[in-house]
Amino acid sequence: MGIAFTAIDFETANGFRGSPCAVGLTKIRDGRVVEEASWLMRPPVGHDSFDARNVAIHGITPDRVEHEPRFGELFPEIGGFIGSDVLVAHNAAFDLGVLRSALEVSALAGPAWDYACTVVLSRRSYTLPSYSLPFVAEAAGVPLLNHHDAVEDARACAGIMIDIARRHDAPTVADVLGHHNLALSHAEPYEPGVDDLSKATRTALSKPSAPAWGGWPEEGENPHANAQADPRHPLYGQTVVFTGNLGISRPQAKERAARLGAQPASAVTRRTTVLVVGDGFEAADLRNGRVTGKARRVLELHERGQEIEVLSEAEFLQLTGGS
Repeated sequence: MGIAFTAIDFETANGFRGSPCAVGLTKIRDGRVVEEASWLMRPPVGHDSFDARNVAIHGITPDRVEHEPRFGELFPEIGGFIGSDVLVAHNAAFDLGVLRSALEVSALAGPAWDYACTVVLSRRSYTLPSYSLPFVAEAAGVPLLNHHDAVEDARACAGIMIDIARRHDAPTVADVLGHHNLALSHAEPYEPGVDDLSKATRTALSKPSAPAWGGWPEEGENPHANAQADPRHPLYGQTVVFTGNLGISRPQAKERAARLGAQPASAVTRRTTVLVVGDGFEAADLRNGRVTGKARRVLELHERGQEIEVLSEAEFLQLTGGS
């Protein structure tokens, strides 16, 4: 028997993880797609406002979901489709965080899940200027034509896992991880009124109003990386440089990165391993030339053999649990 799992991808209405407006699921058996499902949905009550930045990414508008069921109504079908499968996602911490926060604000119980992240695995399997889903999907031989369509993203993620498994002749997701000295991640079950709320949900409930969109005020200091951070996090041990305008200040961005075990820096050097690009950058801009001077410097170093990953603002915020 070949590898088996379910790939999952969520799109959210706003910066809070518990605001899913679409989900795509791709079930794999014996290394092949056997079933797919996708749903548009209204996010949970109180968390269903649509941020223009999210709409610009996935194209889902409030009117497209106004007659759709809410997440809570669809969760039995979503959970039933997943069953007891291992979940696989590209930036799995985000998608599993969506499940957890959406359950919390919907006051619904949810089971435990084992899961794996294709961002983490792709960094160890390919050499690319960006580990954004379209770049990795192309490297895996499963080009992604409609990025941010939830079921197409889930299918591409599944293809990446299948390709990595084939490279190592690994029959299970656990074996793929084991080849890289990693273990399956585990999301704990949730019981309303019994289990504590996740940090993302606590933050959203304590700050119902989104912060104003602004630019970088100052470069700021470079805080030391948190040596006690989880070494499994994708940013742990990385040297991160920021360029362009994000929705938070650069010092805040540096604090977020350092808290997760990354070392912020102010300029691209031989030590740089991650560049975060603002100003609405997407991975495709690496090919069309719409990049900053720092990003061009990264591409030059990449051509000389230095492995540097370029992240968009959205990818960085997902990795750091921000909005």
